[in-house]
Amino acid sequence: MQHDVLILGGGLVGATLGIALAGAGLSVVVVDPADPQVTATAAFDGRASAIASASGNMLDAIGVGARLTGLGCPIRHIRVSDGLEPGKLDFTTGADEPPLGTMYENRQLRAAIYATAAEIPTLDLRMKTHALEVERGPARVTAQLSDGETVTAQLLIAADGRASPTREAAGIAVARWSYPHHAIVGAFHHERPHNQIAFEIFYPTGPFALLPLPDDDIGHRCAIVWSVAAKHGPAMLKLSDRAFLAEASAKMGGFLGELSHPAPRSGYPLGFHHAATITAERLALVGDAAHGIHPIAGQGLNLGLRDVATLAEVLVEGKRLGLDLGDAALLARYQAWRGLDTALVAATTDGLTRLFGIPGSAASAVRRFGISAVDRIAPLKARFMAEARGEAGNLPRLLHGLAV
Repeated sequence: MQHDVLILGGGLVGATLGIALAGAGLSVVVVDPADPQVTATAAFDGRASAIASASGNMLDAIGVGARLTGLGCPIRHIRVSDGLEPGKLDFTTGADEPPLGTMYENRQLRAAIYATAAEIPTLDLRMKTHALEVERGPARVTAQLSDGETVTAQLLIAADGRASPTREAAGIAVARWSYPHHAIVGAFHHERPHNQIAFEIFYPTGPFALLPLPDDDIGHRCAIVWSVAAKHGPAMLKLSDRAFLAEASAKMGGFLGELSHPAPRSGYPLGFHHAATITAERLALVGDAAHGIHPIAGQGLNLGLRDVATLAEVLVEGKRLGLDLGDAALLARYQAWRGLDTALVAATTDGLTRLFGIPGSAASAVRRFGISAVDRIAPLKARFMAEARGEAGNLPRLLHGLAV
């Protein structure tokens, strides 16, 4: 069966791209081995994501945002500090301004995305399916699927994660390195309200991020992304709930009061990777298949959603002009548009990771001086806030909330 686009990977990025393209009239097949009944309807597993305001504009524009109404917690204030020492950097939005972003449980994002996808006639979302064989040729892409069907398309899009087999099969070189850290991901309840503030507390072993979630029947709660020394990662996951909360409270200095009711914890080693090119013959990479960064600023998913908005605009315009969607000129436009943004974000997050990882009181004093100085420079703060919202640079239409 002939389609415009075949997307391998139906996670948050791949499925969102499918919705954006199919909603604009393209014929799209999305293939993913996961079971949506497990990934979208299971109990809260401690995983949550910060959706920048520009990414939220796109979700609204493609029909996903309406399904998320009332489920998220706005981030109206970000506080950055070097440990618990004096000196801080505050980013705050006014009551009449859009938030810097919104926190959602990942399961809620998936459920909203899958429900939206199910209503689009030109989107064929094939979960619990994988590609057995894929061939990219001069005229088309052909894929043999595990459900027995053969699919052909003008363009193949890889949204199949950090270890992307599609990227590897294409022979695309990747710059990569590991950080000596593990990320511990989870959530817990706390005695005092978070007041919609996200806290980024930097330690030499990595940042300790507290991200506000909506209150529930138990009370106030936050998600956490906690970077610990790699050698301590497995042990942190094995701690009892009581011991884990005690460790977390010590890192926080107790400013949110007593901690309780932790959600399930998970962990993963931290690393960096960046594909040398995000296009090849009849192939485009998006999300983690194209780039993976340290979660120091919570930009990983948003970087992938910016890929979605950009590629959607390029392909929809190409379709309207009657172009082959695998045309090298279209793919070159996507490559050029995304190249600078991904390189800058990758360099910035890597630089911050290394800067705040320098131990010692002298290094801490310099960092605190720098943080306090930036806090007093309004234009510089405005630039950082635009980056946090995902509103910097040449934005595609979807990130402005406009249809493509």
